[in-house]
Amino acid sequence: RRRMRRTLCHIGARLGIEIRLKSMQRKVLEQSIIPFYVSRNDMKKILFVGVDYYTNHYRKFFKDKEYWTIEPDPWKKYFGSKNHIIDKLENLHLYFQHDYFDLIICNGVFGYGLNTKEQCEIAFRNCYDCLREAGEFILGWDDIPKYRPVSLEEIENLARFRHQSLSPFSTWRYLVADSQTRHIYDFY
Repeated sequence: RRRMRRTLCHIGARLGIEIRLKSMQRKVLEQSIIPFYVSRNDMKKILFVGVDYYTNHYRKFFKDKEYWTIEPDPWKKYFGSKNHIIDKLENLHLYFQHDYFDLIICNGVFGYGLNTKEQCEIAFRNCYDCLREAGEFILGWDDIPKYRPVSLEEIENLARFRHQSLSPFSTWRYLVADSQTRHIYDFY
């Protein structure tokens, strides 16, 4: 039943039907975080990491920006931007020079693709290098042991980022807790 629903959602999204997840964490992302950054004039070049049928409508948010997406699953390219890359975040350096992006949003990838310390080190190093000097990085992750493959404090390349309190919530870390999950947004 779950697989059938997911298949129908994929078909609907490919047909242009806007399908949104009803989770609290997506609501926070779509109603607070993304609008906050879209409204800023200094955020012109944006990378969104990981796409699926429920991110298909994100291109509308970023229609006046240079919006890029990256996702390793070739079947999901339809849900990304017109500037979509089929590859892993660990290979970001193959596509962009240093200091390219103003904002990178990496939500739901840590623990769902970035599953080892080595993968995280490479991916976060690439993000750091591809952000301009005052660029910003958002890491959204589930604070649940099975989806937390390594302690974030152990990742040396994540420690290169500075915490950013100039966020929609005036704090560098924002917890979205509901009955199903504990999702955290970290702002760097």
